[in-house]
Amino acid sequence: MSQRVTSRFSRTSLIRTRAAVLAAGMGASVALGAGVAAAADTTAASSAAGAVQAQAAVQAEAAKVQAAQAEKAAEARKAAAAKAAKAEKAAAVKKAAAAKKKAAAAKKKAASWIDPVKSYKLSASFAQNGGMWASKHSGQDYAVPTGTPVLAAHGGTVVKAGGNGAGDGPAYGNAVVIKHGDKTYSQYAHLSSVNVKAGQVVKTGQKIASSGNTGNSSGPHLHFEIRTSPNYGSAVDPAKFLRSKGVHL
Repeated sequence: MSQRVTSRFSRTSLIRTRAAVLAAGMGASVALGAGVAAAADTTAASSAAGAVQAQAAVQAEAAKVQAAQAEKAAEARKAAAAKAAKAEKAAAVKKAAAAKKKAAAAKKKAASWIDPVKSYKLSASFAQNGGMWASKHSGQDYAVPTGTPVLAAHGGTVVKAGGNGAGDGPAYGNAVVIKHGDKTYSQYAHLSSVNVKAGQVVKTGQKIASSGNTGNSSGPHLHFEIRTSPNYGSAVDPAKFLRSKGVHL
């Protein structure tokens, strides 16, 4: 009787012991699985955070590069605009200088005096004595063949033109008198023909007549005078006058 009870008690204890061991094992397994899962979650979170940080760093670097490129492009545009403005200013200055130079040249040309004929030889001079004149010679003679073009020594208005010295007497033959500024007149005499008339405006170098041998003349030549009035008796030294205007006789 007592042996059965003991035997039954022993089996019961063994079963309980096995159950406890099994339960303990299962608990340990569950606890271990939970720990592994927690560790895995922590690693994944760390990896995700690292990836986000790395991506942020790459984006920040890219933004920095873009900003540098944009700044460089802006500086290049600014430099190009400054260069273009400088070139435009230089071109404007050059254009203004060229216009000023052209205007000065035109003014100089308009104001210049020239010899009344080309390819000449100077003969009788101003204030020279001789039997050809009632008094001293009143002008400068240019020895040239008959028909040589006679040019306006300076621009102006024709005030006298024609035979009888254009009103100054037959000794001059055919003649022309041109009025210039500042009470200055030029006279051309002994002409074979006259190409202008009183009141006509002429330019410097314009042909006004042809040289000849009319009037009181001993041979083909042009008699040229500079006067302070349109009439005879007001002549000044024409060679000296022309030299003062830059003409080399």
